[in-house]
Amino acid sequence: MVITLVPFVTLFVTALHPTGTYPAGLSWPEEPQWGNFLSAFQAANMQKLLLSSVLIELGVVPLALLISTLAGFALGHLRPPGSRWIFLVFILGLTLPFEGIIVPLYYQMRDVGLLNTRWAIILPLLGLFMPFAVMWMRAHFVNMPEDISEAARIDGANNLQLFSRIHIPLSMPALSSLAILMFLWTWNQFLLAVVLVDDPTKRTMAGALGAFQGQWGTDIPLLCAGSLLILTPTLLVFLIFQRHFVAALLQGAVKG
Repeated sequence: MVITLVPFVTLFVTALHPTGTYPAGLSWPEEPQWGNFLSAFQAANMQKLLLSSVLIELGVVPLALLISTLAGFALGHLRPPGSRWIFLVFILGLTLPFEGIIVPLYYQMRDVGLLNTRWAIILPLLGLFMPFAVMWMRAHFVNMPEDISEAARIDGANNLQLFSRIHIPLSMPALSSLAILMFLWTWNQFLLAVVLVDDPTKRTMAGALGAFQGQWGTDIPLLCAGSLLILTPTLLVFLIFQRHFVAALLQGAVKG
């Protein structure tokens, strides 16, 4: 617990020092500068970045959930011919280093005319999230009892009704926890936002951190204050939905 909290305490204490200084360690300032949080919010133009982050989240999370749930249901429950090989391709996608594809991704977005738009962040994130998301949902559907599906088919349910009326309601813990993870990853996306989008107002909140770095140095107190402001929404989302996240992790841990 101490190891986890010390970095956040350091960020908070450093954010209260006067701007332009270089605080050392956990030294508490003589006059805490609470206005640094407001200055960081204004300097990074976080009001527009907040709207941009929400639009990117709405473009990534619902689509990623839909695609991964459909794919996970097919690979984990329907099991069509070749499903194991298809799943293996998704597993191999987990080994792909994100930093290794950022350069060709830049030229690809430029060639299709999406550079410096929010789609340059949304579409790559959808592809990058798919290997983990499909694996996550497949693991859930694999553990679903076959008796439930057999009973629904006896009552005349087809695959679409089986998916929408039986399995989706039972999958809410897995879906909500996956949504939390993708929300956090999208919100904290920095590299794609900086490389593929030049307009600061079209980036994610994490892209605002570049506003505190100048030609000759970095304003450390404002950078720490901005980091805490960016962290706050993700922390609130996790605290609100932590029960769903824990429920998904414990799902299938107890049998019988």
